[in-house]
Amino acid sequence: MFRSIEQVETFFLERRTLGIKPGLDRMYILLESQLNPQKKFKTIHIAGTNGKGSTLTFIKAALLANNYKVGVFTSPSLTGFTGHMLINDLPISEEHFLLYFNQLLPTIDELDVDKMHPTEFEIITAIAFMYFAEKVDIALIETGMGGREDTTNCIQPILSIITNIAMDHANFLGDTLEKIAYQKAGIIKPNIPTVVGAVEPTCLPVIYKEAAAKSSPIYQLNKDFFYEENTSVIDRQIFNWNYKELVYPIEIGMRGLHQVENASTALMALKIINDHSFSLNWENVFTALSLVQLAGRFEKVHEKPEIILDGAHNPNGMEAFLDTVQSLYENKKKHLIFAGFRDKELVKMLKMALPYFNTVSVTSFENPRAEKAENLMECLPSNMVRLGNWKQIIKEIKHQDDIYFFAGSLAFIGLVRAFIKNKKL
Repeated sequence: MFRSIEQVETFFLERRTLGIKPGLDRMYILLESQLNPQKKFKTIHIAGTNGKGSTLTFIKAALLANNYKVGVFTSPSLTGFTGHMLINDLPISEEHFLLYFNQLLPTIDELDVDKMHPTEFEIITAIAFMYFAEKVDIALIETGMGGREDTTNCIQPILSIITNIAMDHANFLGDTLEKIAYQKAGIIKPNIPTVVGAVEPTCLPVIYKEAAAKSSPIYQLNKDFFYEENTSVIDRQIFNWNYKELVYPIEIGMRGLHQVENASTALMALKIINDHSFSLNWENVFTALSLVQLAGRFEKVHEKPEIILDGAHNPNGMEAFLDTVQSLYENKKKHLIFAGFRDKELVKMLKMALPYFNTVSVTSFENPRAEKAENLMECLPSNMVRLGNWKQIIKEIKHQDDIYFFAGSLAFIGLVRAFIKNKKL
């Protein structure tokens, strides 16, 4: 029996050498041992290379504003194991996490004996489903990686969402957008509607083929629903959302055109579930969307000097980040501090970023997957990039009118966020 989260951390650390193993066999065994908790609550399933967290957050805010009890399963977590699973924005308590973990332990041990070692993410996903069972009106479930063989793809949702598709996790999902689209499309379920966000045109035939095979009606951004007249006012974005004869004026506080796309995708999802399952007061929805903020997504964490955090962890995310930087801060002096996981296209991302900033510093952080800053330096023009310690950079920030951006892995962003908030600059 495990009596502390620290013991669980050690347990998971030892299992990481077992690697990532796609497939659902182990997951079904874990869940069957707990009488299939995933069947005891309604779900929305969300896949996509980027935009999952923001789209989920828009939907969650709207449902909470209508007094529904909402579970959320998300990854990565900025706040440890308990941050993966929340009910009404409150993370699972350590006591409940340990309770469910210990309930699963005999099955984990049996699978280990059979050489079917469950991964850390599989165990955490199973715990989330156990936690949500018979406690929530609906749970919003974000895939970890891909979709078809993702740990979360054992649910039967009332709605599936694919936010976007870009190159990421090529070793596991495939080396072309079409192959990645095939994996994401695996969350489409028979006769269950699917909402498709800002997806590359080359990926759409793959998604439509899967949907046709499963008789899943598709609602596609810029085909079935639209946004238009998008304008930015200080820290707000205002646009009209259109679906058939409906025109909704929408205001959001999240910055960047990609967030307009995410909000539009979320609105389509809300319209569908309103028509079928969950009655919504739309004034409450609009107010909730206007208030949404998401940690680590172009998040302003300090005013003077202005410090912004963004989990731009792949080239597509970096492109969206840079578009937002350019549109909002074109004439400001800007500094980028960047770190990420070694299995990402970090050099490509940094080369994309170089023209946009007055200084670029590469750094690293405490995580077994983190790339060493020195390795990045060897691949970049030495006259354009600096080597830095991110904590020291924060301590030395002085220029009140400059803008400081910390970007890269969300694991890195979580550390920076906690350090800044505890330091109280």
